[in-house]
Amino acid sequence: MAKVTAAMVKQLREMTDSPMMECKKALVEADGDIEKAVDVLRTMGLAKAVKRAGRDTNEGTIAAFVSEDGKVGSLLELTCETDFVGTNAKFCDFAARLAEVAAVANPADVEGLLAAEMNGNTVDAELKEMIHVIGENMKIQRFTRVEVEDGGLVSYIHHNGKLASLVQFAFSNPDTYNNDEFKTFAHDVAMQVVASAPAGATRESVPADVVEHEKEIYRAQAAESGRPEKFWDNIVNGRLKKFYEESVLTEQDFIKDPDTTVGELASKVSKSIGDDVQIVDFVRYQFGE
Repeated sequence: MAKVTAAMVKQLREMTDSPMMECKKALVEADGDIEKAVDVLRTMGLAKAVKRAGRDTNEGTIAAFVSEDGKVGSLLELTCETDFVGTNAKFCDFAARLAEVAAVANPADVEGLLAAEMNGNTVDAELKEMIHVIGENMKIQRFTRVEVEDGGLVSYIHHNGKLASLVQFAFSNPDTYNNDEFKTFAHDVAMQVVASAPAGATRESVPADVVEHEKEIYRAQAAESGRPEKFWDNIVNGRLKKFYEESVLTEQDFIKDPDTTVGELASKVSKSIGDDVQIVDFVRYQFGE
């Protein structure tokens, strides 16, 4: 049997991020062969991942990916057991790579994503190996993939990794996506989506049931106001207008300049860069929703 040295254990640990004792056991089992020891650790990791699968995963992070040309993007929520791991650089990098696979492979759902190819393995195999390396259970909770033809996507992740957005912009000139003024505007809009949680990008994109629910509340308020019934429609319409101003992204006051709405800012940027820039839609993730 080959002698297992401290240097070999150190090398295997650096290669796999596995605990020292597990590296030593794997090297003994593999008779000192580093490559075989890696396979042993992977097998051990699979067994431990299965054991950890029942643990609760209430912490984690949200990752985003946008292709270089801005045509394809995704948001993905990856959960783990502790906040310490949820902010770990290795864990967050893995979440970002998963978001890229979700965008590129275009799976139909989480099950499809787990079956997708990643680093010559399946995502499921890579996830189990990461569970072994990190030492906590992890789950791909959800993802959303967006693809556009005319325009581009821009993402924003809040510094704590718990809030993120993916915003779709429409424009006709492909060069607009790399225009510095557009980039600044798009980043600010994506940040506003995270900060203000709008109900929709435009009035038309606000779900009909949300609008009807608001109207029902305003009708009830009008009835309780003591005003004659002939004024109720005016009251409802007035309050609905206020709701749109507060809840529709393009009608909201811009967070960096409350004297300008986001829609007015889009018009200014469009005029400045010579292209018609429109905010089409967005996806907003809040961790744990």
